[in-house]
Amino acid sequence: MRALLLVGTLALSSCTMSMQAEPDAEPYLTHTVFFELKDKDETAVQALVDGCYEYLAPHDGIVYFSAGPRHTDYQREVNDLNFDVALTIVFEDTAAQDAYQVTEPHLQFIEEFNENWASVRVFDSLAPSGSD
Repeated sequence: MRALLLVGTLALSSCTMSMQAEPDAEPYLTHTVFFELKDKDETAVQALVDGCYEYLAPHDGIVYFSAGPRHTDYQREVNDLNFDVALTIVFEDTAAQDAYQVTEPHLQFIEEFNENWASVRVFDSLAPSGSD
């Protein structure tokens, strides 16, 4: 048991160390979008998730990308349940996010899917960048 605890502690310590920012490194920009849909049908939700991957994932400057439906079975007091699809993109810097905003695939994504959006909430934040 102690060996397992030691291994877990070392693994956690290693993860923490790799997440520390390099001095003078420009921070990543984390772009998180929460879509609430008019049509909440499972097919419509999946179509938006698929559209995220088709139109938004293949862009220069993306460090991390994910899109998926809200975990409907996971409801705690602190959970905000007013969305159907969440999108998270981590860009290498602000310039990469700015360039992504005006690309043709991003604009096509908006044009194709916006009629089903009841609301869209966007949260942009900075995250430390560092060596991998």
